[in-house]
Amino acid sequence: MADSPAVRIPLDPEEQPILDKLLAVRTKLELLKQDRSTYVKSQDVVDLYDEVIEQVEPLNVIRATHAKRLEQNRVDTVLDDCFQLISLAYMTIGRNHEAPAVYSFVSTTKRLLDHLKEATFYSPKDLESIGARLQDCRRYLERGKEAYSPHLLTLLSTRLDVCQKVLAELELNLSHLTPDLSPKYDKLVSILRSLSACNTRSKFPNDEVDDYLEQLKEIHEELRPYGIAAYESTGTKEEKIAEMAEKLQISIDHPEPAPEAKKLIETLLQRNFIWVVTMKTKQGRIAPAFKDTYDKLLDIRNKLDKLALTQAWSLRETDLWNFQRQLDRVDESRVDGNFLDALGRPAELYEQRTLLYLLRKSYATIYHLIVSSEPVSEALLPIYNQLTTLRKCLLEVKKLGGVSSPRELYPYSMKLNSIDNMRVDGKFMVGNEIPDGQGSVTLLLEECFELAIDLRNDAEDSSEADKGSGSDSGGDAVPK
Repeated sequence: MADSPAVRIPLDPEEQPILDKLLAVRTKLELLKQDRSTYVKSQDVVDLYDEVIEQVEPLNVIRATHAKRLEQNRVDTVLDDCFQLISLAYMTIGRNHEAPAVYSFVSTTKRLLDHLKEATFYSPKDLESIGARLQDCRRYLERGKEAYSPHLLTLLSTRLDVCQKVLAELELNLSHLTPDLSPKYDKLVSILRSLSACNTRSKFPNDEVDDYLEQLKEIHEELRPYGIAAYESTGTKEEKIAEMAEKLQISIDHPEPAPEAKKLIETLLQRNFIWVVTMKTKQGRIAPAFKDTYDKLLDIRNKLDKLALTQAWSLRETDLWNFQRQLDRVDESRVDGNFLDALGRPAELYEQRTLLYLLRKSYATIYHLIVSSEPVSEALLPIYNQLTTLRKCLLEVKKLGGVSSPRELYPYSMKLNSIDNMRVDGKFMVGNEIPDGQGSVTLLLEECFELAIDLRNDAEDSSEADKGSGSDSGGDAVPK
């Protein structure tokens, strides 16, 4: 990945002109993403995509032999940067469902899958989301066969295959869980992640950690019918927990699951108890040798969390590239999975797990931001966001029983009409351009109109019914 500290193979002199041109394209892409004075234009992105593809073809010719195809030098690093930026730029202009946009998703997904595999504990819901999105990506590639370079499509298809292979391995690991054990396993995964998050608070939350400990004990009790071994201890609270973890064994007898499932639950429950003991001892204190890495990852995590909260209004997808780049540097600096200090010594368990939590959480947030990115151009997002808010308001009004009078819908109708009047020949224009995402915005506008009309009709029907009821009762009340 970009600017990785990993050693690269020396550059072939024949590849120097390709590198020079790719560096020039990367500079243009960086300037494009940094320019906030105007919206990112579709044609600019497409032109830069074409420039990158022009360099891929001669590169493939130079690396025609199998040995050279396996090279990873600076050309590959810069090429990856270009494809990442192009991919995020395609999302910025609303072309989320086209082949180039798949690149960034696949790269992030591969990182996420590798980390799930390394952690060995993950939720089935994690895998379901990834599996569904990988299938979507395959459809996008199939649709783009005629429009995009076969070099790009082959590259993306191969990377999708790699992701699918890792996903299948992860799914197999969970396939042995029985329906009655799956909810308990999910809960244990959730607690383990929540405990790790506690280590990143400005003040260590002892009470919250104690609450998670009580939840672990409850799960422990729930598993007693399956035959968890009893334990005795006269030591301190932490020593009792540690002893419980060491002696924890589950001999399940009704019905007995596969040995793999038994081992999975045992190990995860044990790991949670040990993690509580370690956290209570450390109290959120990170060793000085790893404080810089911790602060850097914490800052990235916090910034990504803020972006996730304000995504609809503030996110330009190309901004994610800076975060991806920083995370990739940290991830690839690990040796055999370990974080090392300045003297090359691996981190202790507490620092290792805490740093890995921040790294994985950040990759997961980037994945979420990419998946939830709307297929609407940045130029149309202000209109799209207004309509999204209007839709939520109208649905809430309908949920609460509607309005008592059509007059109450005037503010909504006026806003919808003002947005509708912005269209020119049925299109939302920005200057002389027709930004991508017209279909999504138009569909949302029509849905808002339909909701408003339904609410007005319901109010009119209710008003007519009230008038009829009032007339009947009034006639009976007046004596003749």
